[in-house]
Amino acid sequence: MNIKKIFCWPPLLAGIGAGVTIGILGYITYESVLSATNYGLWLFASFGSTVVVVFGYPNNEFAQPKNIFFGHLLTALVGIIFVTFFEVSFFTIGLAVGISILLMIALKVTHPPAGGNPITVMLGGVSFQF
Repeated sequence: MNIKKIFCWPPLLAGIGAGVTIGILGYITYESVLSATNYGLWLFASFGSTVVVVFGYPNNEFAQPKNIFFGHLLTALVGIIFVTFFEVSFFTIGLAVGISILLMIALKVTHPPAGGNPITVMLGGVSFQF
């Protein structure tokens, strides 16, 4: 049995990287000095699928920093705009997701996990402080 091969096994490294990343975000959200502030939520449901893409398939176009950052930012902003100006319904949630995807593709910042952000934002009823 080759020990180096076990410790460099890509699925193992991906799992460790994903677990540590989500653990850090969870700590910042619930345990750190920032948890009682208005700096927002650091742990977001779609980040679970983001770490799958980032650590499992790092060479994928969707795993690039530009796509991750701007994809999440853009889609969360669309969700916030919709929840601020429209009543939350099946129609507005669908419209927000559709517009988010349209914008990510048009701006070349597609990150598939970010497609769920408008749903989470709208169901959570968050504001621009988020």
